[in-house]
Amino acid sequence: MDARRIAALIQPFLVTAAPQSTPRDPSTPAALTDPQLEHISAYLDLLSRWNERINLTAVRDREEIVTRHFGESLFAARHLFPSPADLGSPSRLIDVGSGAGFPGLPIKIWSSEVQLTLIESNQKKATFLREVIRRLGLKDAMVFAGRAEDFPGQAEVVTLRAVEHFESALTVATRLVSPNGRIALLIGAAQAGRAQELQPDIEWQHATTIPLSSKRMLMIGRKNSLAA
Repeated sequence: MDARRIAALIQPFLVTAAPQSTPRDPSTPAALTDPQLEHISAYLDLLSRWNERINLTAVRDREEIVTRHFGESLFAARHLFPSPADLGSPSRLIDVGSGAGFPGLPIKIWSSEVQLTLIESNQKKATFLREVIRRLGLKDAMVFAGRAEDFPGQAEVVTLRAVEHFESALTVATRLVSPNGRIALLIGAAQAGRAQELQPDIEWQHATTIPLSSKRMLMIGRKNSLAA
């Protein structure tokens, strides 16, 4: 897909409404660089080809893939890392149940300094994720081809997109967040209240509606520094 078309489709996800804007705030307008757009275009090509052989996403239309998957992921990236060029020390990020790589890989494209671990138990999908990392030349990105329950570490940021068995997946994902770290959920509106009930010790921010959607939400919370 033409890079200019990708940029146009993603732009609504790169700015959000807020009372005040600062250079480090996600409400400040942003745009992807040419290398970032090239990465997304190459990723999209790989996804389309592999999707013919293994079921990576039910969405087949390329423009819908850009908005539904890349746009939503980059919306989360802007809130988690508003100023990706100035992170200080690199943040570790774990993406639980990565599937086709969303939101983890687009967040890595947005903020190259992030140290990314994609957790995916399906071996064919894990192979696809490794191929994307290889083809895009992404550094500090790895795939853990196993269950999240078996991953032996934690990270400052953990992401989880709407998955089957949401309640158990959220419990596992929360355990992977380091003390004072953040968890970011890309979920349906009905799951937002459930997340607060399941994890009351997380300091949840108000859920934010994802652009071009009335039912999809981004919900970010911070883990108490005293939590295990």
